[in-house]
Amino acid sequence: MTVKKRPSDLTSLERFNMYYREREPPLTAGQKFQRFIWNPKTRQFCGRTGASWSKIALFYFIFYAALAVLVAICMWTFLQLLDARQPRWQLDSSIIGTNPGLGFRPTPPEVASSVIWYKGNDPGSYQFWIKELSNFLKKYKRDANKSGAGQNIHNCDFKLPPPAGKVCDVDVNAWSPCIEENGFAYHKSTPCIFLKLNKIYAWKPEFYNSSDHLPSAMPEDLKEHIRNMTAYDKNYLNMVWVSCQGENPADRENIGPIQYLPYRGFPGYYFPYSNQEGYLSPLVAVHLQRPKTGMLINIECRAWAHNIKYDRVEGIGSVHIEIMVE
Repeated sequence: MTVKKRPSDLTSLERFNMYYREREPPLTAGQKFQRFIWNPKTRQFCGRTGASWSKIALFYFIFYAALAVLVAICMWTFLQLLDARQPRWQLDSSIIGTNPGLGFRPTPPEVASSVIWYKGNDPGSYQFWIKELSNFLKKYKRDANKSGAGQNIHNCDFKLPPPAGKVCDVDVNAWSPCIEENGFAYHKSTPCIFLKLNKIYAWKPEFYNSSDHLPSAMPEDLKEHIRNMTAYDKNYLNMVWVSCQGENPADRENIGPIQYLPYRGFPGYYFPYSNQEGYLSPLVAVHLQRPKTGMLINIECRAWAHNIKYDRVEGIGSVHIEIMVE
């Protein structure tokens, strides 16, 4: 309960305010808001005088300026530790590791899907796949008239590796009939699929250096191919080999003969990748020459080298593809 003071109990200032202070009429909500924004009597803006706002503005200016300088120093120090041409952490010390993934093109529009489906007699059905491959292979069509990346291209082979600072060319004509001018053979119900190894900086494949000591799990047709190639030229041992086959007995029966272009693997002279200007990953065109139509075919393609680990369940060292041609 509040006890009202008698005039004799008030201080002199309180008695002065009680008798002589000018009484203001009550303000509406709008007037109170306007008074808060600007008070002409006290010359306050939003409850503060100009001097008060100046002090606050100066404080935050100094605070954020110091913060910006600190961030700039941290970023400069961080950038001094980075190399624009090579990663600081490589191979086993990096998150990527030393086991390159195997990928394929064209990829379905659904990220989680691996199904390539179309009707062989319907151009509108397979135009999507042709367009996907054309867009993917655009960068492989080098313009000889352009400067820059095109100037350090070298025509490599097993006896002519690229000189220092050069990169090996990828000959798109070597993939025929898996070329854009031929619609990648989709209109003939003999589609082409392109395989590539993911790039890992400084990774070098460990090749099978003898055709007599090949893995027991390697398909027999690939073993025979390696023996035939290396009997002709031992340099072909410097290859990351590739095999594609049906995952199940029914798939192996339905997949039909397969042609690999230009080689049945990735030549060793494309490795290692060191972020060279103009570098393009080598590709293997897999031409399914007579797949059975109207059947969903599960295909597993696998890369072969001593230091490429394989796990079908985890999808390590291989890629799963499903294809159906109606």
